[in-house]
Amino acid sequence: MADEFTPDERAALAPYFTNLDGPVFALVNLPEVVKGALFARYSRSPKSLRRLFLDEFLTAGGLASATARGAGAGLDAQATQRAEKLYERVFVEYGDDSVAQLGGVHLACEGASNLLTKVLEWGRLMAYLEQSTRYIPYDDQPGGRFRYHVPAELGGALRDRYVATLDRGFEAYRAWLPKLRAFFEAKFPRDSGESEAVYRQTIRAKALDTLRGMLPAATTSNVGIYATAQAYEQLLLRMRSHPLAEARAYADLMLVELRKVIPAFLRRVDVDDRGVAWSAYLAETREAARETAARLLAGAAAEARDEVTLTDWDPDGEVKVVAAALYAASDLPDDQLLARARLLTPAQRAEVLAACVGARKNRRHKPGRAFERTSYRFDVLGDYGAFRDLQRHRLLTLEWQRLTPRHGHVMPEAVAEAGAAGDFARVLEESAALFDALEAAGLPDAASYAVSMAYRVRFYMEMNAREAMHVIELRTTPQGHPSYRRICQAMHRLIAERAGHRAIAAAMSFADHSAVALERLEAERAAEQRRARR
Repeated sequence: MADEFTPDERAALAPYFTNLDGPVFALVNLPEVVKGALFARYSRSPKSLRRLFLDEFLTAGGLASATARGAGAGLDAQATQRAEKLYERVFVEYGDDSVAQLGGVHLACEGASNLLTKVLEWGRLMAYLEQSTRYIPYDDQPGGRFRYHVPAELGGALRDRYVATLDRGFEAYRAWLPKLRAFFEAKFPRDSGESEAVYRQTIRAKALDTLRGMLPAATTSNVGIYATAQAYEQLLLRMRSHPLAEARAYADLMLVELRKVIPAFLRRVDVDDRGVAWSAYLAETREAARETAARLLAGAAAEARDEVTLTDWDPDGEVKVVAAALYAASDLPDDQLLARARLLTPAQRAEVLAACVGARKNRRHKPGRAFERTSYRFDVLGDYGAFRDLQRHRLLTLEWQRLTPRHGHVMPEAVAEAGAAGDFARVLEESAALFDALEAAGLPDAASYAVSMAYRVRFYMEMNAREAMHVIELRTTPQGHPSYRRICQAMHRLIAERAGHRAIAAAMSFADHSAVALERLEAERAAEQRRARR
């Protein structure tokens, strides 16, 4: 049933709704708090959204003034105040946290260290874009200094040593960038039919990929975030409890800016018995876990491991995926389907999975939720550069250990081929020595800023088979960085060979195990073709 609006009502509604007659429409030109409050009130009212807006958010005077102003007019302050009061009642009186999912903000966080970017990108229900070390050279000195963070925890001679060490590392990186480009141009000369622009971008990316391991974790980046108020609240609570001063300082800056856009959603963050207590709880449990681990694991040494180890999986995982694939197409209960799936022959199970997967034309064609019926847990010891890319995957469980130089490093073969091995090794040695000095000074968390990205960090990734398909196929594409390509290729092999889930691995048909010389070449060619078609 469509609402009927008077001409004056239609004129008042027009600036805020993309249509006034259809059952599907979007909200525009409204403050976040008003949009969120409308939806919160929506759940407790029999009225349509547009009628609710007219009756409860535009007063009679507001309706007249909106009509007089015409399309594009801003909403009266009175309506915004009403929305804030509604939120306070729903949020505080009813305790309904879900309304905090109804307001969202685009937020830019600039000049954040690579340690801080991992904190910012922790939440699952947030969207991120981060400045990339493979497309942006870090050889400039805006304001007269290289782009890295100097932690507030440092002072005096220790700070001077930190700055001097990182400056030398950036100088080496800057000196080798043109040399690496020249090296790759000689090794991979441009074909006569290749576009100069495509070739130049490909060689540039190859040089940046090869040298990024020299950069320290203190290297700064810019992060764009889009998230709901609820996700921001959880992020701020974690950041306010973080051991790094940089994270706590950014939390304060973020809260100020977010309150300019969605103040009603973030009232609990710095309230003593709410947000402050939650942040204190996070800090206390973190420290308790560290102390307990140090006491109970004293003297234990890590075993030598491959770069990727499959540590946990379900031997019956494929059978369970088959049962799950049959569920929506049948009327049998879940446990009965599982029993029937166990009785199927391998060929019959393969037939079920083939029907479930279908003829995939590209990696974006993914099978349904049946593949979420089994999961894999990988322990990874990869370089920090690869970790920072893999960590941004959100629909999985990922945790990492403190970044140190204790697990060794990864040096690309091209570094030695180009004659840069000596400088590369020197930068890493000075990085490790600085880490030791900071740790000895009682600053173990801040010490990680000094660690070069070529050093390895231990982390685990636990994901269901559907997410594994997404991660593995995306991160093994030829244009991917060699470090994370190698990790995800190993994951694919382990699913097939170690877990024995060969049919599931076979369904990941766009996993690419080929050797690639110039990772970005095909992607740059495709981009140029798209530009030419526009």
